[in-house]
Amino acid sequence: MVTDTIADYLTRVRNASRAGHRVVQIPASNLKKEITKILFDQGYILSYKFEDSAVQGTIKIALKYDKITKEPVIKKIQRISKPGLRKYAGSEDLPRVLNGLGIAIVSTSHGVMTSKQAKADNVGGEVLCYVY
Repeated sequence: MVTDTIADYLTRVRNASRAGHRVVQIPASNLKKEITKILFDQGYILSYKFEDSAVQGTIKIALKYDKITKEPVIKKIQRISKPGLRKYAGSEDLPRVLNGLGIAIVSTSHGVMTSKQAKADNVGGEVLCYVY
């Protein structure tokens, strides 16, 4: 049994990209689906597919690599808010990752979004992870 499903999601993506895998399968949830959509929109993954099965369903993610150096596009993916210590930020205190080159994924009252979108919408929330 996994207590922190978001950390499990991030770890599976991190391990698959470091191992050079093309596709990674992850058990689905609504929050994981939203995070996957953000990673695709920001250009960190190549594509994704939601497969619904009887119980939970899975997410298939096609990882993205640099065409020349064959290195993964996701250099680091890091969990910030953990079940034991939640990290919240107001709209003015949202983090900038690598001086704007990376993204912070935030769970707000308006849904899951990047910190740039949250700052533009003037909402704060729980800082889930950093990706760069």
